[in-house]
Amino acid sequence: MERKYYIDNLRCLAILFLFPFHAAQIWSGGEYSGFYIWSHTNTALYVFSTAMYPWYMTVLFAIAGMSCKYSLLKRTNKQFVVERIKKLVIPFFFGLFTLVPIMTYTAEMFFNGYTGTYWQQYKLFFTKTTDLTGYHGGFTPAHLWFLLYLFAISLTALLIVRLQKKFLPKFRVGSLSYFFIILLFVPEWFCLYVLNIGGKSLGQFMILFLFGYYILSEESILQKLQQYQFVSLAICILSGSLYTYLYCFENIRNVWMTILYIFFGWMAIIMLLGTGQSKLNFHNRASIYLTQMSFPVYILHMPILVVVGFFALKLPISVAGQYLLIALISFIVTFLICEIVKRIPVLRFFLGMKKLPDYRGA
Repeated sequence: MERKYYIDNLRCLAILFLFPFHAAQIWSGGEYSGFYIWSHTNTALYVFSTAMYPWYMTVLFAIAGMSCKYSLLKRTNKQFVVERIKKLVIPFFFGLFTLVPIMTYTAEMFFNGYTGTYWQQYKLFFTKTTDLTGYHGGFTPAHLWFLLYLFAISLTALLIVRLQKKFLPKFRVGSLSYFFIILLFVPEWFCLYVLNIGGKSLGQFMILFLFGYYILSEESILQKLQQYQFVSLAICILSGSLYTYLYCFENIRNVWMTILYIFFGWMAIIMLLGTGQSKLNFHNRASIYLTQMSFPVYILHMPILVVVGFFALKLPISVAGQYLLIALISFIVTFLICEIVKRIPVLRFFLGMKKLPDYRGA
């Protein structure tokens, strides 16, 4: 099967967007105002983070489901599980014990005036009772929840696929109307309430993964999404604008807002897949490099951004200056560290990195 480069490129863009998104959380508001460091609510950055939140992680799970289907075409079940352990489980525990404490230590100093040493903070990390966000210190999986969820969902999906192939070997979704594809946000909404832990729903991400595997990977459906890409874009802009306005400026929180939240996020996914086929189905040295670096960048970016933000907030410059400084320096430092890591086999192993290829021939 010909490689779908737009999937790799969409994943890379979503990962890169984490720099401006997480930097914006330092000035966000509402339910999005919690972070390891926080200044005050800035309207522009609050609006920006609110507009991104419904889709920036959901698209990663949908894409992961699509990638899972393509992966299982060339791997045995055992090879798939071993790969998931190397890429997700080992980096999760490495990051949990070495990277996440950097963030909670910074949070302890910023919010609680903590004066103990970094190593003394480890006791707090494992014993302090928190809401699992760690935004004021204490134990948290932090952003690494994504790796843990993706591993659990991947194994569950593998079991579902095996059972489907055993009992329904001829099952496939086939073609669906564009209207029916849009309506898939309804089961996603129902699943939002299943195993919702700290605002991160295993049920929602599980069904998006399965949508990716069984539906969004079908060629007939992908062609339909490409055909209606501008319709999806228009609906996405309208629903996203309405959601962001009602959330940020009218402060509305009810079941209809939750439905709009899910609808906007789903429309963003099908819009990105439709547009991605037209605009992002290419590969070059830069895209190959970013594809190889996407997971290490995800794992490393947050502690770096939090530390940079801790010091940047002390500078007597404007919010815009602080924001750009945090996003830019974090971006540069993260990639510099990734360049160091890829040259050290043991660190490459702990961050789930394969040996990088030579890009010069690309």
